[in-house]
Amino acid sequence: MNTYDYEGRVAVITGGANGIGAAIAARMAASGARVAIWDMDVGAPEAKVADLSDDARLLVQVDVSDPASVAAALDKTQGAFDRIDVLVNSAGIAGPTHALADYPPDMWRRVQEVNLDGTFLCCQAVAPGMTARGYGRIVNVASIAGKEGNPNASAYSASKAAVIALTKSLGKELAGSDIAVNCITPATAQTRILEQVSAEFIDYMRSKIPRGRFVTVDEIASMVLWMASGENSFTTGAVFDLSGGRATY
Repeated sequence: MNTYDYEGRVAVITGGANGIGAAIAARMAASGARVAIWDMDVGAPEAKVADLSDDARLLVQVDVSDPASVAAALDKTQGAFDRIDVLVNSAGIAGPTHALADYPPDMWRRVQEVNLDGTFLCCQAVAPGMTARGYGRIVNVASIAGKEGNPNASAYSASKAAVIALTKSLGKELAGSDIAVNCITPATAQTRILEQVSAEFIDYMRSKIPRGRFVTVDEIASMVLWMASGENSFTTGAVFDLSGGRATY
């Protein structure tokens, strides 16, 4: 397993209490970072997060779709850790599986609020501090659905396509400083988000992956650890594929 030097770095991981975010938080803490976990559900984090020492992690209950909640989380994190060097936007929801003609408008809006607006608000919160210090790493968790589109998941697919575009725009805006803004487009991972969709949809998603299996959260964490490290000093505004061969571009 490759290791990266995060000694002295402070990382915010949204959705970091479970799933992909928890795997990233644990790996970063093991690499020397102090991690602030911004999540709606901080009362029951995965063991890999709960077992981190108190001086290595901060649990902050936050709704990433609410500007006031994000602002409060920023204040609490900076009060505890002084600054933020790394942001990983992992918080997200799948939404229900419906044909577009039948998709509930309220759920369409909620998926956009969490997946897209949440990414926007968290980037907007941390970018000024990174710019002032001349250093930062932002990794947005998009999805292969944002490239390929999934039937009966128009809200999720649209939100993740927008995250890709947001990443490219912000990467260009901040390219003049040592700030890298990139995103990943993983295939489906076996996490709690699958509880929101049907068994038939899960089988469909697996069938589309040439490797014949879902990506693991540890595989995702391995890629993100490099992307968010100081070693990634040139690449920005890019999309890193984790689709097991599914991506066609």
